[in-house]
Parts: sequence; C-alpha cells; structure tokens
Amino acid sequence: DNAEFGFGFRLAADQHLRLAQELLQALRPALGDERVDDLLTAPQLRESEIQAQRTRVEALKEHLAGMDDERAERMLSVADHLVRRSIWIIGGDGWAYDIGSAGLDHVLSSGRDVNILVLDTEVYSNTGGQMSKSTPLAAVAKFAAGGKHVAKKDLALQAISYGNVYVARVAMGANPQQTLLAFREAEAYKGPSLILAYSHCIAHGINMKQGLRQHDRSVFCGHWPLMRYNADVRKSNVNPFVLDSQRPRIKFSEYASHELRYRLLNSSNPADASQLMELAQQNIRQKWADYEEMASRTCEGFPCAGSAPE
Repeated sequence: DNAEFGFGFRLAADQHLRLAQELLQALRPALGDERVDDLLTAPQLRESEIQAQRTRVEALKEHLAGMDDERAERMLSVADHLVRRSIWIIGGDGWAYDIGSAGLDHVLSSGRDVNILVLDTEVYSNTGGQMSKSTPLAAVAKFAAGGKHVAKKDLALQAISYGNVYVARVAMGANPQQTLLAFREAEAYKGPSLILAYSHCIAHGINMKQGLRQHDRSVFCGHWPLMRYNADVRKSNVNPFVLDSQRPRIKFSEYASHELRYRLLNSSNPADASQLMELAQQNIRQKWADYEEMASRTCEGFPCAGSAPE
C-alpha cells in the first residue's frame, strides 16, 4: 500500500533523527555548545534554511571524521538526518478513494509529518476507465454504463474532520498560483497534509491537448472548488478554511459537454442523461453552499487540531 510504505519511511526518518539528536547531545562537550545548538534549533522551512543546515552537517561530518570516539562513528551514520526530510506519498483516486482508503486514513490520523498528493482522474485509469468512488455523478464508466447515480466521495471534507490535517484542492490549469501556494503550505505544515489535484485523463474522452482548459471549466462550473484548510492559522484565531475559487459561472452541463464520459449517455438514453445532469447540478449547488458556509465560519466552528507526535 502506498500510504503504509510512505508512512514507514516517515517512522524510520523520525527514529534516525531522534538518534542523531541524542548522539549530538552526548557529544556536546567535544563538539561545542554553539555547533550543537545551531544544528538542533536551525529553522528548515525555506530552501535557503535547508541549504544552510546541509552546510552545517557537512562541517559536522568533517569534524566527526577526525574524532577517535565510537559515538562519533555512530553519529556519522545518521548525521544526514539532521536535514529535514520531505516525504511525499503519490497515488491516484482509485487508491486514495477505494482500495487504499484504509491505509490513507491511517496515515492522516497519525499526526505524522507526511505529505500526500492524490492525482484525481475520477476513474480507475489503469483498468481502462472503471468507476471509482471518485467518479462524479452522471459520468459513464465501466460498471456505470447508465451513468453514475451517486455523488463522488468528498475526501477533502473527510480529512478536514480530523482538525489537524492540511487539506487543499487544486487544479493547475485553472489557478497555477493557488496550486503552488498549496504545495508550499503543505510542505511547511508540520503534520499530515493532503492535496487533491484535478487530473485530466484519456478516459474522460477529451482532446488531451485541451486538458488544462477542462481544469478551468471544472472550477468555473463549481464541480471542482479550489480550497485550502490550514489548521495552523487557528492559532491566530483565523478561519482555517479558505475558498479560493469564485461562485460557479457556467452550468455543469457546459463543462460535461466537452467530455465523452458524459455525452455517451445522452446518445443512448437522453431522458436519463437529462435527469442525471440536473441531479449533478443540484449536488454542485448544495456542495458550494456547504463550502461557502464553512468559509464564513469563525475558527471555533471547526474541529480542534490535535498535536503532532514529537
């Protein structure tokens, strides 16, 4: 499972860091207070800060190599772990929403500093277009030849319910600046983070050259609202939920008309297609109303953020 594999990396990295910190403290008399304190307390959020820590670690390793001490040899083996580790778990919606959802949920609930990127194509792409729990209402897919009659699972809201998970929904073709901001915030967040990225796919039945244009339409119609939830800002008594896209400007049917997965049903069963389009539009209205209500809350209106493990 992608999630459990990545989580194992995080646990191993944390254990190596803990060992490195303990050995640094034990070697403090030989290394000096200033060197040890700089290595232990250095901020490592910006690239320049991480590079500065790498320089300190290289100097430390040179110093350790000249020491006749068993602890120095052990320190050499874990010194690189004093540089902050960035761990990303990357997978598709079939994994995140379906077959790997239990592992994903376990990682999100752990409080550990793990970043998760879900490339959401809204379908099992590797099986030739099989329906997943991310497949939207009204779309045609394998095992949903008559159009999907149930709305897609809102993985973002499920993650937000923990209160201490950074969550973002992005669409690079619609807003590259918001996408970049979300990745930077997720990387800086000391805890689990989840980014759901709208991803066009050949199974959508589109001209793939126009994929980024569909990103635009998915956001414009409200099917893919751009949002960020950052529990850290609650410390400043600020609403952690930010809605980054405007109210829907086009109908869902206008977005859907550019994709074969929606047009197929209109050809085979126009009456059902029309009914499902209306249900999809109603679902968007309700979902948007829910998101707008969340964006207008005070910070007390959200679940409390738990502390991350040391």
